[in-house]
Amino acid sequence: MSSSIANHPDRLFPADPTTRAIARTLHAEVEHLPIISPHGHVDAAMIADDLAFPDPTTLLISPDHYVTRLLHSAGTSLADVRAGTAAHDPAGIDPKQAWRNFATQWNLFDGTASGYWLREELTSVFGVDDALLGSADPADADTVYATIEAKLAEPSFRPRALMGQFNIEVLATTDDPLDSLEAHDRLAADPTFAPRVLPTFRPDAYIKFENSDFALNATRLIDTAGEGASGYQGYLAGMANRRRYFREHGAVSSDHGVHVPSSLRLSEQEAAVLFARGLSGEATRQEALAFEAHMTYQQARMACEDGLVMTLHPGVHRNTHPGTLAQFGPDTGHDIPFEIDYSTGLQPLLQDFGTDPNFQLVAFTIDETVYSRELAPLAGFYPSLFIGAPWWFLDAPDAMLRFRSAVTETAGFSRSSGFVDDTRAFCSIPARHDASRRIEAAFLARLVAEHRISEKRAAEIIVDIVDAAPRRAFKL
Repeated sequence: MSSSIANHPDRLFPADPTTRAIARTLHAEVEHLPIISPHGHVDAAMIADDLAFPDPTTLLISPDHYVTRLLHSAGTSLADVRAGTAAHDPAGIDPKQAWRNFATQWNLFDGTASGYWLREELTSVFGVDDALLGSADPADADTVYATIEAKLAEPSFRPRALMGQFNIEVLATTDDPLDSLEAHDRLAADPTFAPRVLPTFRPDAYIKFENSDFALNATRLIDTAGEGASGYQGYLAGMANRRRYFREHGAVSSDHGVHVPSSLRLSEQEAAVLFARGLSGEATRQEALAFEAHMTYQQARMACEDGLVMTLHPGVHRNTHPGTLAQFGPDTGHDIPFEIDYSTGLQPLLQDFGTDPNFQLVAFTIDETVYSRELAPLAGFYPSLFIGAPWWFLDAPDAMLRFRSAVTETAGFSRSSGFVDDTRAFCSIPARHDASRRIEAAFLARLVAEHRISEKRAAEIIVDIVDAAPRRAFKL
């Protein structure tokens, strides 16, 4: 297979020659702008410690549930690609064999977003011969593995060096509320390290009653930061204090993986009763969702006080296959999206905080019908609300185009968050951001070709989308 597939200068641009030429020009405006990644899951300690990546499988395959879930659908055991807890099994399959199990099934990823990211990542970052991808010969898989392994041994492939090579200006992580943020502090204090690595406050495990450690987490939060108060009062004080701690250590946002985008304004007494039932393990599913909705409202209230941008990631049935969860743990590919209702669910929150000048909310979805029906109209009125970039199952080229078509006619270009890669796959970040820039160029080129905007204005818009939008939405 020709390397022109992975590195063709016109990849993702429109097929029509006139529109493609406009897209080329627009992409050139943003191709070399720095990467701003305001939400993701890279480990800050990995960058602070600057240790070499362990092996190609552990870096590129095992933690990537986009990849492992599709292999699983074709009959490959998650253990055979070292996914989840299998990655830590000393008696399990070795990383090289796991790579063979992936590489010899490369053709499963034709047409997928994962295939696009991986192809560009392997060829552009690691120098893999594109002709070897898609080969069913294990010897070719071994050649690719050896090529990557050799790169990982080079000092230039340590995390800090790659931050510079990837031109990453801002990289946000996702962190436990009681994390000391020591790794972030080390990076911020290092005069030789220019990028900003920002923590993000992620309180889900301290809010969701169904989390097996909820009671332990909530008690630790109260004991650590509750200012001597107990029960629900100590819990709220602990949340507010830890949010302030994150803000003081560089955080600009909090992230909330809620089940549904719902907000509920409870009295202190009502909330305290629910909290006590959650601590005792006696709460019903309905009570757990009510408390989560109440805490979504409370987090928005706190955001108006401390200025952290609030991001919502709803609409996913988590860990839907009990057997896989028991054997391999969470985040191993069996999370499934469902339909959501933003307008009704957020009404109490937006009624009270939607016009507060200190409040900003970035709303994500995996339910595409919400884009034009709810999110674009909401963002087109509330100054606090920004439309989150296509996320998870939707951060793919065609889905990105559908997103831009769905929201622009109602909300324009200024009400979206800019691209958010939301990834644990550190080395895929440049490919993901370049793909987004190409898709924005393709969309704008069509508007220019249809004489709906001028090419000069399109050039200004694409710079705003890539650079100014994430700074605006995340207060960077």
